Amino acid sequence: MCGLNGQINRRAPIDPAVFDAKRDTLRHRGPDDAFSWFSDNGRVALGFRRLSFLDLSPAGRQPMCNENRDIWLVFNGEIYNYLEIKSELQQKGHQFSSGSDAEVIIHGYEQWGRGVLPRLKGMFAFGIWDDRQQQLLLARDRFGIKPLYYGSINGSFQFASEIKALLYGEPGRPALNVKALGDYLTYRYIPSPDTIWENIFKLPPAHYLEMRLDGAGNPETRVEAYWSPRPSYDRLSPEAAIAQVDMLLTQSVKTHLRSDVPIGAFLSGGYDSSALVDYMKRQGYLPNTFSIGFEGWEHSEHLYAGIVAEHLQAPLYTAIATKGELDLLDTLVYHYDEPIADISIIPTFMVSQLAAQYNKAVFSGEGADEIFGGYWWQKDIAHYSQRRAVWDWLQQKLLGKSSFFVEKYAEAMAMGRIDENNIRRYLHQDRWNQLPPRSDWFYEDNYRPLEHPLKAFQCMDIRCFMGELVLTKIDRASMAHSLEVRVPFLDHELVEFMLSLAPKVFYRHNETKFLLKKNIEKRLPDSILHRPKQGFVGPDSYYMDIAWYARQLREGILIQQKILGREGLQLMIDEQDHWRLWKFTVLEKWMQHWYE
Repeated sequence: MCGLNGQINRRAPIDPAVFDAKRDTLRHRGPDDAFSWFSDNGRVALGFRRLSFLDLSPAGRQPMCNENRDIWLVFNGEIYNYLEIKSELQQKGHQFSSGSDAEVIIHGYEQWGRGVLPRLKGMFAFGIWDDRQQQLLLARDRFGIKPLYYGSINGSFQFASEIKALLYGEPGRPALNVKALGDYLTYRYIPSPDTIWENIFKLPPAHYLEMRLDGAGNPETRVEAYWSPRPSYDRLSPEAAIAQVDMLLTQSVKTHLRSDVPIGAFLSGGYDSSALVDYMKRQGYLPNTFSIGFEGWEHSEHLYAGIVAEHLQAPLYTAIATKGELDLLDTLVYHYDEPIADISIIPTFMVSQLAAQYNKAVFSGEGADEIFGGYWWQKDIAHYSQRRAVWDWLQQKLLGKSSFFVEKYAEAMAMGRIDENNIRRYLHQDRWNQLPPRSDWFYEDNYRPLEHPLKAFQCMDIRCFMGELVLTKIDRASMAHSLEVRVPFLDHELVEFMLSLAPKVFYRHNETKFLLKKNIEKRLPDSILHRPKQGFVGPDSYYMDIAWYARQLREGILIQQKILGREGLQLMIDEQDHWRLWKFTVLEKWMQHWYE
């Protein structure tokens, strides 16, 4: 895994010292090597920090170019089918000079242009500068596993793996995006393409950006999607579906194990991480495993992880969280760049720190709940019919009613809901007229009203919850420790297969993640198979130090900047409303570090 940045100036040459300093803010993403490339006129630059996994030799160094040195690439991620693409390109006459997966993107771009994107299987964010066409191509993987930011900053176009590389060395901060503040309080994150800063954007998952310089050097930019989930309703037999999941997951694990360094695994003792360790073992690969626990909690995940590790005979390393780790927020806001209020950011950071002491890469189970139907809100919605969804849509169109299903989803996501109906209770009155008119716009935009509700929720989970929150959390927490996280459940062929199935094929109300469970039920202990689902959050008591929240907020920047109202703060304190206090405290810590 790596960090990248790039810059295009319209007229003046780029200052190499400033550009390299921007690049080196990403050292945690790539401590093994660093290099930059500058165009002959000095107005285009690409920078790279390397964390080496494939082709550890200098031949794998980036920025990387083609034979003619007129197409240049910086690439963050892993292309798991690079050997297959490489073979196809060699048959077409392309010659390779390295064993790196990055090089297939260069030759793939030469062969197919941006048509290379749907051929790539993996996680990626990359930038290609085509010197012949005076054109930039930025792209991000289908699910948003790897990040990519861009914007016009003080007259130059810049892009990078993290916002800090865009801000570093600039004479001032951009303006705060007030709309994004309202979105953050609603969603716990800021949906792409917006960021917390005006004129800095996130490239959404499964999108590319194409920027061409005209004859006068002026940029012409467009952003478009190259992939989206497409639900269908195939009625395979359960036996056929179970076998297909087994085949696709086996293949995914096999390709995700391609590496020149050892790979470990996060292990929670739930279905998802336990299944991955089991599938790794089936490949003859026994990884180090890593788990996080909570002090004095009888449901602590490290206890269940111990059962699985002993059963599979895998080495297990654990760390235990105490309430003192709440102060890690001061560190986390630096790594996250934007406020993100997922309550598991602290344990995720801690388990990544632990794993990085032993491995450079780990497997993790993100994506399994989304595609196999593992979330409680999916279970809550599954009994509604597609006919009910159509009726809900008609009521919206004919009567102007809000969507029942979008409302259900928003309630499930909230964890201390703040929306247009109650936000005035908490924000200072000077901010009331700056709030977005539709708090749930992102859910509404991604809801598919004519699908079966369970399928519609799957698609929203992939795009909204996973794509913007879960994968951001895991990327920043792991890369803070120079640790690569691989997510085999997000092989797009496995995801597309699961989305192709009718709910009756893959979903059972009384059997969690039916198709996955059937592939592991004879290989894991009953205590794990029959364990109730538990999120990676810890006990509520871990987050209920109301006095701690009060100390952070009473005279904080949010009060001083007239964002949080004093009456609203006191209301949350009196009601011991720890979830909303958590949101505001994360924002407060972010403001202290970045806005000041």
